[in-house]
Amino acid sequence: MQPGVTLDPAAAEAEEAASARGGSRLRTVAGIVVSVVSLVAVVWWAAGQDRPRFPTEAGELALVVAAVAVYALATLARGWRWHSVLRRGGVEHSPTDAIALVPVGYMGNTVLPARGGEVLRVLLLGERSPARRREILGSIIGERALDAGSLIVLFVILTLAGVAGNPVGSRPALFGGLALVAGCVALYAYLVLRRRGKLEGFAAKVRPVMRAARPLAGGAGLMLGAGTLAVWLLEGVIFWLIGSALDLDFTLLEGCFVLVLTAFFSLIPAAPGYVGTFDAAVLFGLKALDVTGGDAVAFALLVRFVLFFPITLVGLGLLIGRYGGLRRLRRGSA
Repeated sequence: MQPGVTLDPAAAEAEEAASARGGSRLRTVAGIVVSVVSLVAVVWWAAGQDRPRFPTEAGELALVVAAVAVYALATLARGWRWHSVLRRGGVEHSPTDAIALVPVGYMGNTVLPARGGEVLRVLLLGERSPARRREILGSIIGERALDAGSLIVLFVILTLAGVAGNPVGSRPALFGGLALVAGCVALYAYLVLRRRGKLEGFAAKVRPVMRAARPLAGGAGLMLGAGTLAVWLLEGVIFWLIGSALDLDFTLLEGCFVLVLTAFFSLIPAAPGYVGTFDAAVLFGLKALDVTGGDAVAFALLVRFVLFFPITLVGLGLLIGRYGGLRRLRRGSA
């Protein structure tokens, strides 16, 4: 834009949207490249390992079914958590929608680029709620903040416990803990300054999005944070159950260790379904636990099946049966 030329609001908004689309395309391309490189490395490594052995006996298969059931319970808990965040943020909605849209969002994250499942949740709940979509987005940001804080706490605990011999050292846990404390201090300072009438300009910019997440700053946030930590521990049980189904000798804490690694690796840009990056995280964690060869390959494949296949089918079924079908999926992709 030439100096001295004033852009009207509509044109400025269009320019900003075009810039956002360009950034989204760049992230998508980068994610695909990262996934391809990671997947090639994982497949190359797996090809040189012993033939994997999968559960075949009744007791082993029962453990796999139990892992799927635990994941269903954890997903319901996440749905109830989102309902609680929305309710405390004053976003009108049906609790059934809050619970049902969580598997729909997981399905979207599996098949759409750039975590498109979160976009689906915003779009679909926005059609069933009088709230603005930016307020719904704020509730999802609040969820992600709860997840990040709980994961850091769990990572610090596992590091202090010396699980897997601290394969990444103690510094990441130290920096993570300091970052969590600094974030809490910054939030407290911001709230104090707002009560004194400061930072009005900044508050006006973030208020439309962060309004639904604001109640998490108090005691309610601590309660939801404790509940979120319990959900992550519940998902750690899934990894432990799958290890038990494969007759691997590692504990619940070690299962949580592999889970935390996969969660942090999911922050890396990747193709839909975290192809390559998720599998690399699992194999890295298993190596730290001295699980290698065909056992590691079997674990990686089985845990991917349990965490991605059933919930994708359920989410797709809910999308078709409750929220208007694949037309919504195409809208979320756009």
